[in-house]
Amino acid sequence: MVTLTYDGSFEGLLTAIFEIYEYRFSDVSIVPADRAQANVFNDHRQSTSDPVKAERVWLGLKKKVSTAALNQLHRAFLSELPGIEDKLYQYVLYVFSSKLSVEYDYSNSFVLFIKQTDQKVRREKHRMEAFIRFQLTGDGLYYAICQPDYNVLPLLQNHFRERYADQRWLIYDSTRKYGIYYDLNTVETVSLSFSEEAGSGKNLQAVFDEKEELYQQLWQQYFTSVNIVARKNTKLHLQHMPRRYWKYLTEKQVQ
Repeated sequence: MVTLTYDGSFEGLLTAIFEIYEYRFSDVSIVPADRAQANVFNDHRQSTSDPVKAERVWLGLKKKVSTAALNQLHRAFLSELPGIEDKLYQYVLYVFSSKLSVEYDYSNSFVLFIKQTDQKVRREKHRMEAFIRFQLTGDGLYYAICQPDYNVLPLLQNHFRERYADQRWLIYDSTRKYGIYYDLNTVETVSLSFSEEAGSGKNLQAVFDEKEELYQQLWQQYFTSVNIVARKNTKLHLQHMPRRYWKYLTEKQVQ
């Protein structure tokens, strides 16, 4: 069996898939380089990301499936689930081996898996759009920390750029240690290094704007005032706002 390692990027994955066809590998597993484990029984190969090879695979897929299916494929990749690379490869293999479009063939386990995974990632994206809370720093930057289950920051760019077009903002994923930064013109991916406490949103008062604490108190008071105790439905509340998001929600910090 061949273990084909790649750099963890979507372009890198498409490159690896191209090379499976190029070198005619038959029994192969694609693994991110940082997760690869030594196995003396496997033939280990390394794939280097190549935009030309990746583009050829992407253009080939565009001839076989719709744009919606391509977006679904990318979102499934962002799930970062263990073994997702092999699932995506099997999906691509099925697409290329079929004369007709297979994107709605849910009798195929890989097509169904990609669809279900895409649904999970999109659900997490919508939750982040609803639950992210910005805090204003002293230099006028709106800063938010999140910890999504899946790598959804790339999917949030358009939403927040359109909604907060007149503000500089930074959204930081404390799990994956990177963020997206908007400078009033473009959104860029940035790598950041924080202490453990800062990365979790604790003890950041020193960098906040002097009015930020007042804004947070007003928001907490508003949340408390509109919360009707007699109509409290904890089960429904947790369904729409899972507890794991609470530590980043201003309204949940009411003492």
